[in-house]
Amino acid sequence: MFQTLKNAWKIPELKSKLLFTLFVIVLYRVGANIPMPWVNPEVLEQQFNMNGGNAFTWLNLLSGGALSRGTLFALSVSPYITASIVVQLLTIAFKTLADWQKDGERGRKKLSNLTRGITVGLALVTSIGYAMFLNTYGMLSYTTKDGFSFWLQMITLVACFCAGASLIMWLAERINEYGIGNGISVILFANIIARLPAMIGSLYSRCFTARWTVFAKVENWQYAQHSIGIALALLFVAVLLFFTILVIWFSNSERRIPVQYAKRVVGRKMYGGQSSNLPLKLDMTGVMPIIFSSSIVSILPTIAGFFPNSGFGKFVNNYLGMNSFPYLAIYLILVVAFAYFYVTISFNPVEVANNLQGNGGAIPGIRPGRPTIEYIKKILNRITLLGALFLCVLSGVPMIVNAIWYAIDGVGLADLAFSGSSLLIVVGVALETYRQLEAQMTLRNYKGFLD
Repeated sequence: MFQTLKNAWKIPELKSKLLFTLFVIVLYRVGANIPMPWVNPEVLEQQFNMNGGNAFTWLNLLSGGALSRGTLFALSVSPYITASIVVQLLTIAFKTLADWQKDGERGRKKLSNLTRGITVGLALVTSIGYAMFLNTYGMLSYTTKDGFSFWLQMITLVACFCAGASLIMWLAERINEYGIGNGISVILFANIIARLPAMIGSLYSRCFTARWTVFAKVENWQYAQHSIGIALALLFVAVLLFFTILVIWFSNSERRIPVQYAKRVVGRKMYGGQSSNLPLKLDMTGVMPIIFSSSIVSILPTIAGFFPNSGFGKFVNNYLGMNSFPYLAIYLILVVAFAYFYVTISFNPVEVANNLQGNGGAIPGIRPGRPTIEYIKKILNRITLLGALFLCVLSGVPMIVNAIWYAIDGVGLADLAFSGSSLLIVVGVALETYRQLEAQMTLRNYKGFLD
């Protein structure tokens, strides 16, 4: 990978694209640290630390900590990601949008404009909710009961948050046009990397400052606590390396279905007769099932966070909170369900089988038509199950560790609970960007018939 980056740096065009991408990331990080008027970041961050485990924890991770500080880019890429998912679902429900998707560049522009409009609408609604949340819980350094001043304050905050989300969308599209990699993915990558030092520092300190009330009566406990802290830190590093290698291997793995093309005579030439394969990636869904599941399973804890002293709030925190095992069981079930759902809407075996038949291809031993469709569906169900189990292990193990830590120490590790999905995003974006670099380098080094 480093050799590829070194070689890409020597190509002027790729060098300019890399520099442009880095420039946009720097601009984004600057915007993510621009404070908003009236917002008290200390009180806001304290509130986030006290109410970890709800949807705000996940959104704060995706924003690189900007949400917990109430900065200009507090909403981050969440409105754009949600809008993209909505448009993808609408292309299945409405034939017009499906036709746009197949209409080439013109259709993609129409879908892009629709995505932008939905993004602005979602950003506006989210900005209003976030501004009201800040005002209701006393996170604004200046509050007034005067009607004109109050509405001026709210309108200013909503306009700034909405403008920040729109600017992020514009920056992501500029990366798509002039940079390297997918713009939203690159910004997500930068956000998670920006949160990494804080996550490591928090985890490291907790290893050495945990109360461990179960072992508090042990003689010379201070020395034992230091030794346990070192052992836990080394164990976390080893587990992180193991899961990183596992994610890389699984992301590059695929099930290849052999395809044989029939020979065709066109004029005096014979075409076809070649053997190929139909690659199906084991991780076809990526991080989408985790995003769906995290959003849905965090709804009740998020609502309960607004009513912490009520019976409903206490019940949810005790039995359906992030540190409870029922929460984990529901989350893992939703991951498997959404893995199958996302594959269903993103991969059409009927269309693939028809394309094979139209091009004179067939799977050896399988008749064209309905048998081919059923065979592809059977293979697809198997690899989807493997992918779903992989996502369950990757995202479930940190959550189990968080729940056990909470049971022993009395305080959970909210950042650790989402480390599996963060690792999947970081590794996936790095591999995708690496493949794009290699593809563009191959394109520029390709020798034609005139060379």
